[in-house]
Amino acid sequence: MKAKALRPGDVLSLIAPASAPIAEERVTKAVQYFESLGYRVTLGKHIFERRGYLAGTDRQRLDDLHSAFRDPKIRAIFFIRGGYGSIRLLPEIDYDLVRAHPKILVGYSDATALFHALYKRSGLSSQFFGPMPGVDIWNGFDPFAENCFWRALTSTIPIGEFPMDEGEGIVLAKKKFEPISARLIGGNLTVFSSICGTPYMLPAQGKALMFEDIDEKPYRVDRYFAQLRAIGMLESASAILLGQFNGCEADPDAASLTIDEIIKDYFGKLNTPVIANLPFGHVRRQWTLPFGARAEITSLRGRASISIVEQVLQ
Repeated sequence: MKAKALRPGDVLSLIAPASAPIAEERVTKAVQYFESLGYRVTLGKHIFERRGYLAGTDRQRLDDLHSAFRDPKIRAIFFIRGGYGSIRLLPEIDYDLVRAHPKILVGYSDATALFHALYKRSGLSSQFFGPMPGVDIWNGFDPFAENCFWRALTSTIPIGEFPMDEGEGIVLAKKKFEPISARLIGGNLTVFSSICGTPYMLPAQGKALMFEDIDEKPYRVDRYFAQLRAIGMLESASAILLGQFNGCEADPDAASLTIDEIIKDYFGKLNTPVIANLPFGHVRRQWTLPFGARAEITSLRGRASISIVEQVLQ
């Protein structure tokens, strides 16, 4: 299910299906950014509601999601931020509504659960793992991220190759491999692990699995990878793409493995191409990745190239 590419004048909706925005200023400044580019913006009715760590009740957050898909004027829906809560909505989502009104959906972190469910149950292929208004956009959009963002959301042709800096895209395992064609799934490692074994999980066979996280203790990252290895997911994937895992360090006085040691333990000898230090998710300088899109992955002299080779938007 492909949505239409964005053009100035289109209506964008900002909603909070997980946690509430940290401050109202972040919402108003994000709105100003989009309006300065000629877009019109509407806010979810309950975007400023709070119930503990959630942006209101499950019903309120679900109503905002359904309202955004139902409104024919709205062309794209943005997570204002991540946090936690989207997984609580999955059993009650009207997947037929989503299928009937495909729109662009953008977010990362907690959006991982929603992306898998909507892709599996509705076939929605216009979802993007990319910058969120109340986190990355509201106060000085990183120029690299901004360029990737609008390139992805306004293009009616395949996005093509993602730019990388020196040190990014290092091939850790199976350094020489034939070009791989695989669809991108995955996202935030913690959230991804929480949907394993649920009806919303997508099969890893033949997919390119992407994983990233932030501020998790090394033993917790270890636990998540151990779980994925135990269910055979790492071996069955066609490729594994790893983010930068910023802030995933142990306490100074704790006996711990490092993130690099954990990654080496799980992926160093894996018979699956593993590409590391990629800029997506919880980093300021980030790509906008089309979830479920077909990517081509190649390797040359220990560095990888990743390209989107199919049209994502109409």
